[in-house]
Amino acid sequence: MPQERNIFKSLTVHENLTAVARPGRSGGTSTVWTPDRVYAMFPRLAERKTNLGTQLSGGEQQMLAVGRALVLNPKLLLLDEPLEGLAPIIVEELAAAIKTMVAEEGMAVILIEQHAELALSLTRDAVIMERGAIVHRAASAELLRDAATLDRYIGLRIGETA
Repeated sequence: MPQERNIFKSLTVHENLTAVARPGRSGGTSTVWTPDRVYAMFPRLAERKTNLGTQLSGGEQQMLAVGRALVLNPKLLLLDEPLEGLAPIIVEELAAAIKTMVAEEGMAVILIEQHAELALSLTRDAVIMERGAIVHRAASAELLRDAATLDRYIGLRIGETA
């Protein structure tokens, strides 16, 4: 899913989801994503099924962009800054959805996110890259507890007040 939302603004929410939907994989235990499953994950979208993309808030457009990516039934979901510039309540909803996709649905997700604490709380493994090279790799929970490494690589001081 690109950082830009890239939804079809002249189509309804439902048309956006059905225009790109692909059938799920046969066999295996992977979840099959349909528009109905997306509506279950994002009730705001279900309430706005008939709204055009131009009638959605930025956060709702972001939810729709995630939903569009899911109905493609990918093996791997790449999320590039999905929480950037969103209201705190929308960030919470999207973060909960990402956590559900990873923990309960078994979705393989690569999350690129500047908010390290939030990203580490949503993921199992973390990689810090600098100029295209991996400079640190650890379990997310371990890295979240490693204040020195977070400060050294990304300037994040956990637990300090300004």
